Amino acid sequence: MALLDTVLDRSVIGGYSRLGFAIRSRTWNQPAPGSIVGRTVVVTGATSGIGAAAAARIAALGGSPILVGRNPDRAEGVRASILQTQPSAVVGIELGDVSDLSEVGELANRLTGRGVDGIVHNAGVMPPERTESADGHEMSLATHVLGPVLLTELLAPQLASAGDARVVFMSSGGMYTAALPSDDLEYRSGDYRGARAYARSKRVQVALLPILSERWPNVMVAGMHPGWVDTPGVADSLPGFRRFTGPLLRSAQEGADTAVWLLSTEPTPPSGLFWHDRAPRPTHYFGGSDDGLAEVWREVAAACDIAETKPAQS
Repeated sequence: MALLDTVLDRSVIGGYSRLGFAIRSRTWNQPAPGSIVGRTVVVTGATSGIGAAAAARIAALGGSPILVGRNPDRAEGVRASILQTQPSAVVGIELGDVSDLSEVGELANRLTGRGVDGIVHNAGVMPPERTESADGHEMSLATHVLGPVLLTELLAPQLASAGDARVVFMSSGGMYTAALPSDDLEYRSGDYRGARAYARSKRVQVALLPILSERWPNVMVAGMHPGWVDTPGVADSLPGFRRFTGPLLRSAQEGADTAVWLLSTEPTPPSGLFWHDRAPRPTHYFGGSDDGLAEVWREVAAACDIAETKPAQS
């Protein structure tokens, strides 16, 4: 099975599609009901797609998801859907834009004291043209890197006190196509393409995992990619890709599986790794590297206004 798994992974179309999920999942044990009872998990981008599916699964396993999104009606809709099948679940809602660092600070203040045990950083964007966040940062970078890093940093003391805190960054297999943009983190030069910006920011996410796992030593930090998933974001941003791969796309529930497994499996997975379909994966193929990571981290820390070398309180 290990050889088949590797072949599926390297073939991309086999491993990232619903076929790969179907083959691999035949050998999996499902998380036990109640495996995260009493645990509170923040899920960003929870108003549709993978985020909504992850929140529903967290509730089904006895956890208490907090849905973070920008649209109150959609958030209420997801909460109502979860409560239809899990009427005793405790499902919270917090409105906020994770690309806006001041809103991230306000969100962290509201979450303080809520007993947060985990975070799924799932919020994602793919703007067709270069746009900037409220703080003047390229939007993909702000949404996928800066906001998640700052939110985790601000909640790090609370997470550390949880005893078995776990933080999952929802990345993308598209990051394999991008080099670390150490000389142009904000994508200010060259022809801007939304898919390229997305891949670059996801590369930064994954490259930072070892640094973040050291910074938050009492938190299990993981990156993962969900494969090719049929989500509203794909339909809106990559309609051509969706038409071409439609029959191969995974469901949102399949895309969310590894994130929820990372939150619930025992023993706690090692920190700082990159996962797909419940297995650690290489962060590079064909001899790539993350040259320039120190400079990237320096810029990320400065943008988030956090100390570059000071570890979070534990």
